[in-house]
Amino acid sequence: MAGAPPVREPQTVLLELCRRLLRHGMPLYRVGVFVRTLHPNVLGRGFIWHETTDAVEVNEAPYDFLESDQYLRSPIHRVFNQHIEVRRPLADPASLAEFPILADLAKEGVTDFLALPLRFVNDEVHAASFATRRAGGFTEADIAGLRAIALPLTRIAEIYGYLGKSRNILQAYLGRQAGQRVLDGHIRRGDGEEIRAVLWFCDLRDSTRLADSMSRAEFLAILNDFFECVLQPVLDAGGEVLRFIGDAALAIFPVGADAGPACRTAVGAAREAMARMHAANAARTRPLEFGIGLHLGEVLYGNIGTRTRIEFTVIGAAANEAARIESLCKELAAPLLLSRPVAEHVADCRSLGAHRLRGVGAPVELFTVELQNTRR
Repeated sequence: MAGAPPVREPQTVLLELCRRLLRHGMPLYRVGVFVRTLHPNVLGRGFIWHETTDAVEVNEAPYDFLESDQYLRSPIHRVFNQHIEVRRPLADPASLAEFPILADLAKEGVTDFLALPLRFVNDEVHAASFATRRAGGFTEADIAGLRAIALPLTRIAEIYGYLGKSRNILQAYLGRQAGQRVLDGHIRRGDGEEIRAVLWFCDLRDSTRLADSMSRAEFLAILNDFFECVLQPVLDAGGEVLRFIGDAALAIFPVGADAGPACRTAVGAAREAMARMHAANAARTRPLEFGIGLHLGEVLYGNIGTRTRIEFTVIGAAANEAARIESLCKELAAPLLLSRPVAEHVADCRSLGAHRLRGVGAPVELFTVELQNTRR
């Protein structure tokens, strides 16, 4: 109930709990804690401790796990849906037939199994399970002890569960780096810092025509496919997607002391994006066209907005210029355009001459790279 102050990760809490229970004579072989979460791709996480390894394994379950036979015929499904305790002595053949996972545990020598509901304050029910290999199984005193332990375990699991949900939501809607900054306390309007970064702006071409030619659901699927092809390489390369603006998006690659690595990483991600879209278009009857503009400059990285509705993003002339550069992709018949500050750090660039950007005084020299240099 003191909040497990020495540790920062939930798996460490479970590891220490199991070690202390063993020291106090609890005959544990396997302990699991199963907590559903709020994440775009992950239904929940399971934390499993084994006596033989004295380690905690962390597993993630996708949403389709809900429909799997493994889940539907598990004691955890019973706890989640009926909010009840499930105890099964494994000497009973009926228990093994009812829950196939218990048959697997019986092969490992498990003699008794207990699953308990962990009820959060918002009435969500999660679960913990305990298994032993002791002859005769758990005693009634063991069961009473595990029930008592489940109460403070629920509070700790709830704290870590909410921390995990907060992190998941912030990373999903703000990005990994920006989300962490908000969690670290940079939440007031005006909080921010000057950074140097490669600015990435991408946009889907002829989106109005596409939207008018199909249902809203079909167009939403097209947008998701587009962003998956074009922005997943940004995330894979360590970039940060900051904003979705309809069918366009803004991302950054922060720059260290040397701008070269970030510039080359951004161009590499753009090459990968072009290759992915090239492959996806091969299967389309209506290929998607798009543009990516890359620029290097100083921006303010922080919070802007009203007193009650703010956004964590970048602002500054460089961000606007990246969008202006991208807007010339169609006119110059190039899916990727680089400003000179980016191109100076990248091999195999080809100059497309100087061009005026809307709202920018002096002409800017733009460069591109060829698609044949990308992975097909």
